Amino acid sequence: MRDANLTLIQTFFIVARSGSYSAAARALNMSYQSAANHVRRLEQLLGEQLVVSEQGAKAITLTARGRSLYQLLQPELETMLTRLGGILDKERPVLRVGLPQAIFFYLLPPIMTAFRERYPTIEIMAYERDTVLADMIRDGSLDVCITERYFGDRSIPQHLIGTYRLSLIYPGHWGAPPAPADVPEWTRGRPFVTYEPGQLVRNLALDYLSRAGETEIAVSTSGSSSVKRCVEAGLGFGIIPSWCCTAGDDHLIAVELDALPEIPIYFGEASFLARNPYVALLRQLCDERLLQRAPAAAW
Repeated sequence: MRDANLTLIQTFFIVARSGSYSAAARALNMSYQSAANHVRRLEQLLGEQLVVSEQGAKAITLTARGRSLYQLLQPELETMLTRLGGILDKERPVLRVGLPQAIFFYLLPPIMTAFRERYPTIEIMAYERDTVLADMIRDGSLDVCITERYFGDRSIPQHLIGTYRLSLIYPGHWGAPPAPADVPEWTRGRPFVTYEPGQLVRNLALDYLSRAGETEIAVSTSGSSSVKRCVEAGLGFGIIPSWCCTAGDDHLIAVELDALPEIPIYFGEASFLARNPYVALLRQLCDERLLQRAPAAAW
């Protein structure tokens, strides 16, 4: 019985309980032939006949071995199937979303609020990631992702939902802001707070600052809120999305960097979920609220 599995055992149990292959097939949402094949496979594994089905007969008859096995299974399997059915009935639908920390922290709360007004019983499970989102979609760990990265993978359709610019931020006591064109030279000799290796904004920032020579990295961290907090503590300057900067941050100075390209934001989903209503609504809300609505720096 090493090769026996729950599918074969369950099919035999439902056939024995219902008294026919056709009734069991309807209950299990499979074909008549599949139900019969499952029982035949179990009989082969046991080396004994369990069911007798006369040609053209609508009902089956259990052999002595079949009746004995059914009686052995009945109390345990009946209880297990009932419990499993209850678990599935009570299961709350979950939408698993992967996205960088900054997008979740700064942009997603109003989108989630609007989503829950439509689907209040759906749990949104957010995974704050950056570099592994494509792999997580492929292995089934995520349903959708919001990211600056374009994967070029047909199994993960992606849709442009917005763009944003980057800004230099630094502690206010460092003095007056440089002209945008002078930023690379202005940063020479100053400590840089940035993202972990591999993240897109870090790569763009380092390429931009390299015009003035080597950049001194003081701290590398996981997301924009962490970068901003380190800058607030005086650990150095940072380059972060402009929508992370608000008018209330009067202890920081921000300079929008027009010399750097706008960064796209893509919404991607597992291809088989493209018509899922939860995914479709989340994509619509992101499209409506991110394309022109990511708040720019106010100062």
